[in-house]
Amino acid sequence: MEPNLEFVPYQQVLFWYHICLQILRQYPPLSLSSLPPFCLSLLWNYKLNLTMDPKFESVAMEICKSTITEIKECSEEERGKGYLVSCLVDHRGNITEYQCHQYITKMTSIVFSDYRLICGFMDKCREDINTLRCGSINVGEKDIHSQGEVIACLEKALVREAEQQDQAHPIREECKKSIMRVAELSSDDFHLDRFLYFSCREDRERFCENTQAGEGKVYKCLFSHKFEEAMSEKCREALTTRQKLITQDYKVSYSLTKACKADLRKHRCNLDTNMPRAREARLSYLLLCLESAVHRGGWRRESVCVYMCMRGYKCYTLTVECVYMCMRGDKCHTLTVECLQTLIQSADPGSDYRIDRALNEACESVIQTACKHIRSGDPMILSCLMEHLYTEKMVEDCERRLLELQYFISRDWKLDPILYKKCQGDAARLCHTHGWNETSELMPPGAVFSCLYRHAYRTEEQGRRLSRDCKVEVQRILHQRALDVKLDPDLQKRCLTDLGKWLYDKTGKEQRRNSSMGSQSRGGKNREGTLECLQDHLEDLLSGCGEVVGNLTELQSEDIHIEALLIRACQPVIQSHCHDVSDNQVDTGDVMECLVQNKHQKEMNSKCTVGVTHFQLIQMKDFRFSYKFKMACKEDVLKLCPNIKKKVDVVICLSTTVRNDTLQDVKEQRVSLKCRKQLRVEELEMSEDIRLEPELYDVCKTDIGRLCSNVVFGNAQMMECLKERKKQLSQQCHQRVFKLQEGEMLDPELDYQLMRVCKQMIKRFCTDVDAKNMLQCLKQNKNSELMDPKCKQMITKRQITQNTDYRLNPILRKACKADIPKFCQPILNKASDDSELEGQVIGCLKLKYADQRLSPDCEDQIRVILQESALDYRLDPQLQIHCAEEIPGLCAEEAVAQEQTGQVEECLKANLLKIKHDLCKKEVLNMLKESKADVFVDPVLHTACALDLKHQCAAVTPGRGRQMSCLLESLQDKRVRLQPECKKRLQDRMDMWSYAAKVAPAEGFSDLAMQVMTSPSKNYILFIISLGVIVLFLVGLLCGRITKRVTRELKDR
Repeated sequence: MEPNLEFVPYQQVLFWYHICLQILRQYPPLSLSSLPPFCLSLLWNYKLNLTMDPKFESVAMEICKSTITEIKECSEEERGKGYLVSCLVDHRGNITEYQCHQYITKMTSIVFSDYRLICGFMDKCREDINTLRCGSINVGEKDIHSQGEVIACLEKALVREAEQQDQAHPIREECKKSIMRVAELSSDDFHLDRFLYFSCREDRERFCENTQAGEGKVYKCLFSHKFEEAMSEKCREALTTRQKLITQDYKVSYSLTKACKADLRKHRCNLDTNMPRAREARLSYLLLCLESAVHRGGWRRESVCVYMCMRGYKCYTLTVECVYMCMRGDKCHTLTVECLQTLIQSADPGSDYRIDRALNEACESVIQTACKHIRSGDPMILSCLMEHLYTEKMVEDCERRLLELQYFISRDWKLDPILYKKCQGDAARLCHTHGWNETSELMPPGAVFSCLYRHAYRTEEQGRRLSRDCKVEVQRILHQRALDVKLDPDLQKRCLTDLGKWLYDKTGKEQRRNSSMGSQSRGGKNREGTLECLQDHLEDLLSGCGEVVGNLTELQSEDIHIEALLIRACQPVIQSHCHDVSDNQVDTGDVMECLVQNKHQKEMNSKCTVGVTHFQLIQMKDFRFSYKFKMACKEDVLKLCPNIKKKVDVVICLSTTVRNDTLQDVKEQRVSLKCRKQLRVEELEMSEDIRLEPELYDVCKTDIGRLCSNVVFGNAQMMECLKERKKQLSQQCHQRVFKLQEGEMLDPELDYQLMRVCKQMIKRFCTDVDAKNMLQCLKQNKNSELMDPKCKQMITKRQITQNTDYRLNPILRKACKADIPKFCQPILNKASDDSELEGQVIGCLKLKYADQRLSPDCEDQIRVILQESALDYRLDPQLQIHCAEEIPGLCAEEAVAQEQTGQVEECLKANLLKIKHDLCKKEVLNMLKESKADVFVDPVLHTACALDLKHQCAAVTPGRGRQMSCLLESLQDKRVRLQPECKKRLQDRMDMWSYAAKVAPAEGFSDLAMQVMTSPSKNYILFIISLGVIVLFLVGLLCGRITKRVTRELKDR
């Protein structure tokens, strides 16, 4: 049986006290905290009686005379009420007198150290303490002699009663006043709230080490860190209780009392103690009084807004115009209007929009058209209205009223009944809200929702995730708040200065960029344009604003549905090409990746294209803004590319690492496989728009404006324009373009235009071909009847580019790595690292091919180039340069032919005698010389003699002029009958070679020997030469014996 502790005589207390002591003796493992509640209460009553016993005070006055004199605070305490001993216990660390120190040390175990501070409170709340059993002794890490636990217990009971919780004990009125008075006295210095002080002692050191005590500064600091993960649970509970007391009496908040004191007096808002309202409405009453004063004064909203902006308050009319006015220093009227939030909380229009008459009237037509499927009064009506914000169905007045209401809902999520219902348990479990009844006056705006958001996008490995229903609601809220900057408290608070700086010019007029989405609110600025502006100036933002904009952009990359206007604009493309990923409950960057890949589909409209491109441009500022890239490569970036932030730099760093590892044939690549796959995706996306490569774009901006002003960005069209006008580019731009082309030739998959134009041909001819050999495969199938003309034209462009410089042809470069320095070193000595050699090296190798001096691998590659350039003169840069006048003059019709099949080359050969320029004539003679070396490099002759080669020279090995010699011998052999066309072409070639020999005689012995060996009369020439040598030898022999005859006399000596 437990005793009734409401009125217990001292003797009975002593009796039960001995019973509790016997329990402790019988069960030694038990601690005080393990005792039954009635025992703890009895021990507390016993200790309280000892504290008030005058006998202990008499002994202290006799033993501690000098100490009492030294401690001024204790010497002034009233005698006979137990205050003196309590004071000495509280100052026991300062006692130096030996006997006094021993006595007080013994007393510390039986008296309350802070009893004197709350003595009046104890007198008025004794009955409630016993009834609620708040007088327990806690032996935890707190001071066991403090009454903080008792006060905290009563404060929690008071809060339960105010919240009308079940089985809440009604506290007597005089005790309530005492509780609030104690809370008020401790509002200045948090040390005086003993329970909170001991609960938050470590948290204060962790979060508010540099915050000075006094004026409620420590409270404010702790409130701001309440939802930090490092905040201890006990401190969080103590802070919550403190906040709930503030809602019942504003004086419990020192800063609020100080800020409102003059206004309350001025507008006669002193609290009427006889008012019939519940106690929790007191703060609301005072704030409503202030609001009424505002309306009586007739102040303009803009002026009120500016003042609040300057004072750091929040206002639903707070816009960028207001910020700009603040920055100019406009003077405004005084106002304290946190009451607006309280007013909204009291009405709670989130549960039934009809409570807000202005909203109901303004939005009636929208509700009837857009939300008629939802029953009247349903909370989902507000969500429906938000979904149609900035659409054709929305009207201006409804839009304005809706944003005003949503401003407050975004700052107090209790006003969203659906979110509150679905997420109440998650908020208590993950955000330590315990019922989610915190006031919002002293809590960071949106603190609870910020906590829910942090857990909404956690993976299973990270743990502590939201429930499915709550996550859906959190995503709904994120989608709604993305519609307008005013609905994001953190963004608006941290970016006021930057919004004023970047969104307005010096005259205060708006300097908005053309909205990428082409939609903005009729009455204000939607968040799309505002956030876009901040993202564009990300590097220039203040640190706080830059952080929140960066976090929002990072969130967008993970869930693009947050950008509602972008999703609306891209809906046709999503339905046609991205429906499989858009239907997923969790978007991990798949939708945006799909939109990028289908950016040039016919369903893509201009608004969606601009929106997607802008997001791509913003992603370049930080690799974290590409969710899939970040998740795939974050470990590789930390390991291989630390301290690099820009995405383009990270891509270059990782791709360089991959290339080096590949070239060195390392056993294990340093970049992980999943990162390499995503890296390929990023490289392909960057190749689509020159703006996605900032360094290239910056150096070529002037050239773009000068040469490609009519070309639109995207689809790699701007890059193609620069390539086609490469000779006209500035030096820096030309160097960058050359480096880009070098990379594309190494990896043709990065050539966006080639891959786009030849997409179907790649599927047809090169399905199983490695990406690095894609261009080579297309070149081999270029002349197929099934080849698409546009793709064929693109292949020719790339061949022309490759033939301008051997460095742009990786296969040739590898095959001729020994031949190039051996035969063409003078050309290399004059070359620069980043400009084309205009085909000089390839021309050098062609001559050596005719001389049959190249290595087999190099010879094979040069033969291919000779075959290709023989069909299309554009593939021979040197011929184009030196015969720039002759080609249009002598071969105009052939040059403009759509299909090049060697007509221009044949024309130049036929008109060799008419060519006046020596360099052009030399190039044509070189062509003749090359064709003489191998019939395969003369496509016209090869086509004409194809049957004869098959019949007469089938056994002859191709190469080194052998088959050409076979044809010439067949021409001389009267027994062989060649095809008429072949015979005619061969005779023409012989005439040309004969003329070439006269015009361009052999330059040296080696050249002469090569001409003889490749001559069709080689055997005859060799016979004549041999015969001449023999005759010369015989003549010399005979002449020698005649001139050197010796007489017999000389021999006999």
